[in-house]
Amino acid sequence: MAPGTDRKASYEDASGENGEVVSTISNSMNPLQSPDASSEDPFTTYFDSKIPIPEGETHSCFSFRKLWAFTGPGFLMSIAYLDPGNIESDLQSGAVAGFKLLWVLMLATIIGLLLQRLAARLGVVTGLHLAEVCNRQYQKVPRIILWLMVELAIIGSDMQEVIGSAIAINLLSMGKIPLWGGVLITIADTFVFLFLDKYGLRKLEAFFGFLITVMALTFGYEYVTVKPDQKNLLKGLFIPYCQNCGTPQLEQAVGIVGAVIMPHNMYLHSALVKSRQVNRANKREVQEANKYFFIESCIALFVSFIINIFVVSVFAEAFFEKTNENVSAVCMNASSPHSSLFPNNNETLEVDIYKGGVVLGCYFGPAALYIWAIGILAAGQSSTMTGTYSGQFVMEGFLNLRWSRFARVLLTRSIAITPTLLVAIFQDVEHLTGMNDFLNVLMSLQLPFALIPVLTFTSLPSVMNDFANGLFWKIGGGVVILVVCSINMYFVVAYVMALNHIALYIGAAILSVVYLCFVAYLTWLCLIALGASFLACGKTYHLGFAAHPELFLLNNVDTDSVVTR
Repeated sequence: MAPGTDRKASYEDASGENGEVVSTISNSMNPLQSPDASSEDPFTTYFDSKIPIPEGETHSCFSFRKLWAFTGPGFLMSIAYLDPGNIESDLQSGAVAGFKLLWVLMLATIIGLLLQRLAARLGVVTGLHLAEVCNRQYQKVPRIILWLMVELAIIGSDMQEVIGSAIAINLLSMGKIPLWGGVLITIADTFVFLFLDKYGLRKLEAFFGFLITVMALTFGYEYVTVKPDQKNLLKGLFIPYCQNCGTPQLEQAVGIVGAVIMPHNMYLHSALVKSRQVNRANKREVQEANKYFFIESCIALFVSFIINIFVVSVFAEAFFEKTNENVSAVCMNASSPHSSLFPNNNETLEVDIYKGGVVLGCYFGPAALYIWAIGILAAGQSSTMTGTYSGQFVMEGFLNLRWSRFARVLLTRSIAITPTLLVAIFQDVEHLTGMNDFLNVLMSLQLPFALIPVLTFTSLPSVMNDFANGLFWKIGGGVVILVVCSINMYFVVAYVMALNHIALYIGAAILSVVYLCFVAYLTWLCLIALGASFLACGKTYHLGFAAHPELFLLNNVDTDSVVTR
């Protein structure tokens, strides 16, 4: 038996407080393990050790020691809310709409928190992450299609993150390191950082905490330097209205929602919570874990929200309603080598993370540019690492891989990095806006393939037992997912309509039919899980879920096979 299996079994397989057995997983035979599987623990995907949770606390409701023990996964999850794609969405929101869309950012973050709660609960209660549950519950063909769709989302996200790091390196080197060189550097240091957990999971989590602190300090510096109007900030944050807003502002609001809620983050968070030792046979401990993980997620996303506010406010205060002519004149007066980026016309200023840094440097000095670049580098580096984790969890969960750790990292990195390197070689750093728009559309299309499964499985009593979603979460979760997916579909349609090419319209129409059929299939299964049993149509129900579902993790079994903690 693999090292650590006994330890893991002792935490996952136990009797209840009153002698009632509530888990089917035993040390002698794991019912989730296929008959031909090796003796290696099939659930160990990346973290070889688990963080112990303090026992013997006298506090009945809350313990800071326990909260500290559970702190980590939520902050790694929150990095997806701070990746270069989000930072670019923030600065464009400020430049296009000023402070008027801050309430959209806050609402999107709250919705993201509620969805992340479902993903975390799935991992805590079942001991499996979302990809593993999909692998065991969906039939083969839908499972493969789902895996391919999620991989596309991860590739799109990873391209933005790696390109973001490369842009930061380009800015810090004053343009001496080209985009492709920055991509290679990012790939190399990501490989190095990913093996930090060999020195302890806590050290790895501390490193991510350090990168979040760097982002808070650098973007906070920009915020203090620019001195945004606090009255307008609070007005934009708490008044859900956008005065004198048109199509550009509406599209930017849709872009905010799409940037904040990332499909691969559901798979990531459901896996990260497995890094804590939780006796899933003890309902009180499972409830406690769910509570502390939710509190930690609230804190982590609040920190990410504050950092996002810093970025939006800086560009809202300094660059809202500015024209290219305004910026060009300031950059020329500042003797900036980048003044040629902005044509001398009266069109509204359009910025991305590269031009944003340049504009800050023109208006507030070189220090603002370099500090901005450091913040972008921290955002890109941290999100690239968590994106790699997502890729590993998804691939291992869907394909049930049994490869060596280095081989897993190499494969998942190669899948995402190869297209990024090609883009970096054939595209210059000043003209990446079109690619980012395409990647945002790509990730928006993949959102249902994370949100629908997570709602489906957290609503199934056969998977979650007593922790299955109640009526409020079923209805609320369904409405939220419908709204989020509809908003993202609007963004996709707007993008396709702007292409103005008949061949592209025809291709998009054909792909849309296939896409909507698969989404409808997943929705059908989700509605059955939500309680619409009349849709099961007898045996056709088994065309969707496994005919003999294996995830009865909290049901009674023979007590002889259970190891008591």
